[in-house]
Order: sequence, then C-alpha cells, then structure tokens
Amino acid sequence: MLPTLLIVDDERATREGLRSALEVDFDVYLASNNSEALAILKSEEIQLILTDLRLGGDSGMDLIDTAAKLPTPPVILMMTAYGSVDTAVEAMRRGAFHFVTKPLNLDEVEMLLKRALRSRTLETENVNLTKQVKKGAILSRLIGKSPEIKRVTELIEQVAPTRATILIEGESGTGKEVVAHAIHHLSGRPAAKLVIVNCAALSPQLLESELFGHEKGSFTGAAQKRIGRFEQADGGTLFLDEIGEIDAATQVKLLRALSERSIERVGSNSPIKVDVRLVAATNKNLRQQVDDGKFREDLYFRLNVVSVIMPTLRERPEDIILMANYFLHEFAEENGRPVKPLTDEAMHRLVTYPWPGNVRELRTAIEHGVVMSNDTAIGISHLPAFLDGNPISQGPLGHYEKAFVKSPEVFNLNELEKVAIRRALAETAESRTLAADLLGISRRTLQRKIKELGL
Repeated sequence: MLPTLLIVDDERATREGLRSALEVDFDVYLASNNSEALAILKSEEIQLILTDLRLGGDSGMDLIDTAAKLPTPPVILMMTAYGSVDTAVEAMRRGAFHFVTKPLNLDEVEMLLKRALRSRTLETENVNLTKQVKKGAILSRLIGKSPEIKRVTELIEQVAPTRATILIEGESGTGKEVVAHAIHHLSGRPAAKLVIVNCAALSPQLLESELFGHEKGSFTGAAQKRIGRFEQADGGTLFLDEIGEIDAATQVKLLRALSERSIERVGSNSPIKVDVRLVAATNKNLRQQVDDGKFREDLYFRLNVVSVIMPTLRERPEDIILMANYFLHEFAEENGRPVKPLTDEAMHRLVTYPWPGNVRELRTAIEHGVVMSNDTAIGISHLPAFLDGNPISQGPLGHYEKAFVKSPEVFNLNELEKVAIRRALAETAESRTLAADLLGISRRTLQRKIKELGL
C-alpha cells in the first residue's frame, strides 16, 4: 500500500506536474487551497503534505497549524518561490519537516518526502514501543503467571482506555489499589491526577465534605471554602477505597454525581460539572449489602459497570514464590542487604500457609525475613512467628497440593520446578513453546530443564 501524499498548490500545472512525477511512489491527492486540503484531511488518512507557502488568498503556514492539531498529524514539506531564511525558520518552527524553494528539483523533493516518511515511521514505532514498555512496567506490579492473575491483567487492558466505572472486589491485601493505579495509568488520562479516598477512615459528615467540598459557614468548623476530591480529580481518576462503608446520605449524593456528572458542595445548590473516571473498591460483598438493605441497589449498578474480582493468594499458590522473590529483591535493595535465596523449607512454609492477609501479609513476611537473616539464605527461623500456623486447607490445589504438602525433609527446589513444568505442559496441551511462555523462560531453557529433571 503506497503512502498517502497531499499536494497543495494554487497553480494547476504545478499540482499536475508533481502528481505525474510522484504517483509511482505515493498515493497522491490534490488541493488548490486550504479549504480543499482540509476537506481531504478530514476524509482521508494523509501521511505527507507538500504545500506551497502562498495559496492565492490562503497561507501554507495556516495549513501547517491546522494539520498539527489532527489526531495523527501528517509530515509537512513547505515549498515556495519566495524563499528566505526567516520564512524557512518560521515554517519549521510551526512543525514543517523541511523547506524547499521553487523551481523545484524533483529528485530532491522525492528524496525529502521519503526521508520524512521514514522519520515519521520511526517516530510512530518509538511512541508505540514506549507505550508498550510503559504498559508492561505498570502491569508488572501484578506479579504472577497464574491463570487468575492473567485474567485480571487482560481485563485491565480491556477496560482501562474506556470511561466505564470500575468496581474492584476482593479480600484485604489482594492488590485492589495496585489495580486502581494500573487502570488510571493506562486510561489515556495519566497526566491528570489519581485522587484516592479511603471511605472507611472518615465519619459520614467528613466524608461528604471530603468528596464534594463545602462552602464557608456550611457547618460548624467550616471556616473557609473547601474544594472536594471530585473537583480535585477533574480530568483524572477518583479511587474510592472501601466503598461499602459510606452512609446512606452520601450514597445518594454519589449516585447523583455519577448520573449527572456534576456535584454540589455542602452548603451550596450550584451544580459543578466534573469529568471524573470513578474506580471503587471493597472487601465486602456489595451484592449481599444490597440484599441486606445496607447499600443502594441503583448505586451498586452504577458502580458495577465492570467488575474486577481480585483472587486471593490461596487461589494462586503457583505465584507465591514468584512474588516472594520479587519482594526479596525489593527489600534487600531498600535495606542495603545482599539478595539471599529462600531455603527449600522456607518455600514450603510460604506455599502451604493460608495467607489470610494475602499479598500484603506475604510482603510483610518477606521484609521480616530479609531484615532478620544473618545467614547465607532465608530459612524458617527468619520468617515471622505467624507462619507457624496451620497449613493451607481451603480447597484443593490440584498438582500443587501433592507437591507442596510434603515434609520439609523431602521437599526441594527440583520438586517445585517439576511441578511447575508439568502443570505448564498440561495446560498447554504439551506445547513446549506455549509452556515456556507460561513459565516465563525460553523454549531452550525449558528443554534443558526437562532433560535435567528427567521429565
């Protein structure tokens, strides 16, 4: 498919001559003035513009300004018979790629157009690569290879660029705030603010004022006007954590804010328009709260446009060692300590513990181990005392249950790798390429491990 080129010149002979010379390498469109050029830019995806500086009553400089505002601005080459250094500098300051003078050297024009196209292609690839790297860095905080966490990351990628209100549900410590940050930073409005409110930390009156603001004198202690969190988050994202804790009166005002995209400060009847993406989170069963008459059903439906269910750590035991190693590096660096491995017995204890506090509790345990270990590895004696509790008992763990519920004497890292590889192969119908991708290693590494472990 040929790159698209728009030639804008008020002289018909020039336009036609340029088309004849360039149509072998470009899909050429012609315009005699800015109005015709703008009509083409609205209807066609133009990659390059070759425009005269003087277009009868129009100016090519104005066309540069107009094209620069398009979602995907074309690359512009300016041509004129009235060349001067000042004109060239002004055209390039406004965004032109280059400047040529008439009479034109067609070989030079063709060379510059192709160079401009290569420049735009590289720029586009760089922007896309930067976005991918940024997206990968953001989602990397959701550590794990389990199907459960993969479903969460796929859902985030799907819904983040939309305006849909998101409800994140899950036990305490499962990473709901991490998800809120990811949704905001992948939303297309990351330059704007992410404003966070913990609804459980404020009394009903303080929460209403915190969310919507208040006017001076609206209640005792309101000595001056206050801008609420909705206004602070205008153009960005408002994250309401523990949404299940808000009182009935605040629920009514929140419902109105979501329905009308406007708020009223406490003590005022004047609506204020706000452009806010709302993300809410709860560790409660909001549907049950509705059934019990503790939460408005209409507000529940407004919040639950898209639901993200965060899995517990018990539901994804294959991620525990991955996360533990991530935290080991984080806290070793933070505390100026060398990175030490976990012993087989310590890994066994981590995987068989039920983790009622989920990821937050695991993070605390690893930080404790990093700080307390003076040995070459982190063993059970360096982990917090709470890990001496009962092994995991909430439901079957499939392949992992057989591997992890072994005595510490016979459990070792080779056994752990065998279980992970067997499960990956089983879940990918014995495809070594897909299994390697699932495990986060190369196919060659997987083949070597299969041979070494005798699988």
